[in-house]
Amino acid sequence: MNLDQLNKIAIKMVTPGQGLLAADESTGTIKKRFDSINTTSTEDKRRDWREMLFRTEYAMKNHISGVILYDETIRQKAADGTPLVDLITSHDAIPGIKVDMGAKPLAGRPGETITEGLDGLRDRLNEYYELGARFAKWRAVIEISNPDTADGVTPSWGAIKANTHALARYAALCQEANIVPIVEPEVLMGGYHGIQTCHDVTENVLKTLYSDLYEQGVKLEGTILKPNMVVAGKKCPTQPSVEEVAERTVDVLKDCVPSMVPGIAFLSGGQSNEIATEHLNAMNQIGGFPWNLTYSYGRALQQSALFAWGGDSANYDAAQKAFNHRAKMNGLASMGEWTSELEAAG
Repeated sequence: MNLDQLNKIAIKMVTPGQGLLAADESTGTIKKRFDSINTTSTEDKRRDWREMLFRTEYAMKNHISGVILYDETIRQKAADGTPLVDLITSHDAIPGIKVDMGAKPLAGRPGETITEGLDGLRDRLNEYYELGARFAKWRAVIEISNPDTADGVTPSWGAIKANTHALARYAALCQEANIVPIVEPEVLMGGYHGIQTCHDVTENVLKTLYSDLYEQGVKLEGTILKPNMVVAGKKCPTQPSVEEVAERTVDVLKDCVPSMVPGIAFLSGGQSNEIATEHLNAMNQIGGFPWNLTYSYGRALQQSALFAWGGDSANYDAAQKAFNHRAKMNGLASMGEWTSELEAAG
């Protein structure tokens, strides 16, 4: 492990004004995205879409520090034969790779999941390093149950512990391979729960995660955290203000995340494009924390560009304009400089 190099990469990943483009949708997930624009998901179409994003010069050079790739994508070449990894590095952005194998039902824990993919991970990481990846991502999924149901309350301690332990083992293997691990314990926002429940669960998950990372010998200065924001479930009748989300999220992070972690790159978690940006901006306006707070967004960076593209190469200019705008808005939010007026001007 070259800890100095890992730390330099991690710091670059959270450069102020920049963040991560999550382009690591599985084949099944990107098919759903393409279905929404009536476009057939073929290998060439998936390549064309991602190539268009990676060739968007303004966004990539100014507001994208790194790109999370899927196994298919890290091996693909652009239409002119240029490896997609080379398109990313040409803009001084860092290629990364999703390495987990997805969330599967957790035995003995109805309604809960465990993320798989540890078997054979050491060899896969070594291969991904040779293919150009310098960071990786592993997502654990934590679901909060409907409080009105009688089938038990989730998340259970057993599910939290199983997932954070897997994240810690993954992170240790990444650092062994000189790859920066993004640890992503996502508390899902799709339920009926209020913001206090999300606050309590997120705090429990993060405290358990950092205990497990310590036990597995992971060097925190060579890691990035990708957490959820502290929000109410989408089905909760009482939704918090932007200010409350920002304050509660910062409070939880201050209570749980050690100062030697270089940065925190939030997932959008199904929030709308502008709300994800506004929440990030509000947190950075609070300030006073030891880590850089930025974004690791998929849909919240891509969705407007996807609809502008519509599966047609004739729409590249419109799609790239949409991507440039969302990247710029999130770049500003990562410095606390976003405004609704700038949003509207785009």
